[in-house]
Amino acid sequence: MNRKNFLKSLSLIPIIGSTMNLRDLNKMTSGMSNTGKMPVLFLGHGSPMNAIEENEFVASFKKLGKELVRPNAILCISAHWETHGTFVTAMQHPQTIHDFGGFPQELFDVQYPAPGNPELAKETKELITKTEVGLDDKWGLDHGAWSVIKHLYPNADIPVIQMSIDYSKPAKYHYELAQQLQQLRNKGVLIIGSGNIVHNLRMVAWDKLNEEFAFDWAKEANEMMKNYILDGDHKSLINFQSQGTAFNLAIPTPEHYMPLIYTLALKNTKEKIEVFNDKPVGGSLSMTSLKIS
Repeated sequence: MNRKNFLKSLSLIPIIGSTMNLRDLNKMTSGMSNTGKMPVLFLGHGSPMNAIEENEFVASFKKLGKELVRPNAILCISAHWETHGTFVTAMQHPQTIHDFGGFPQELFDVQYPAPGNPELAKETKELITKTEVGLDDKWGLDHGAWSVIKHLYPNADIPVIQMSIDYSKPAKYHYELAQQLQQLRNKGVLIIGSGNIVHNLRMVAWDKLNEEFAFDWAKEANEMMKNYILDGDHKSLINFQSQGTAFNLAIPTPEHYMPLIYTLALKNTKEKIEVFNDKPVGGSLSMTSLKIS
């Protein structure tokens, strides 16, 4: 993809404990087999072109898909669905949304016809007491979801729902909301946050897109974030706007960072974190991804 087309595409990219007990959830999810506790993923999705390219990031996603226990359903929090309020997709057949421009027709031809799961959407709505969750029948699966999930499960035979990010709320709010999703992990629901922890499109080094290069501030922010993540210092990550210049450059807008907050909120004390795809792209993006289990 040349610089002109990439620039065209960027212009179109948008910018604590539950009161429901486990008995209630078991009643609502009686149709789901118990798979044991599912892991939680944060996937750095990067360019939409990763959906059709073969590279080391895609290879890691494919490998991960083969290693995971097959989930009953997937709940994805994508950077590319921002709303006022919180919503979950509740249709039987979510559309494949091509929410970008300037890319090859081959990418627009991709369809990921995974079924939806209206019952899981309703269960998620009931599980969350922190806010009123709306049931959405218009959105579908945006590229933050399907471009990575298609590599995990290429047959598109696992139901997928998306949860939106309320752009009006701070990170602490999202962290506490995400904690109320915890019980879904015990019912075979794979929860995926899809974004990028370092994501500054305005500062992309176009002449270094094919090199493993990061600006000093991007490298500093990525390393600081990883240290906080591995040390379990969620407070510093929640207060990301107070972490200095490197963080401010890495997170000029929070939508690609918030899926990380959802993922970390679901980590239990005894669980381990595996870091993979920990490489920069174009100087100002990071593909760093996590598996919590």
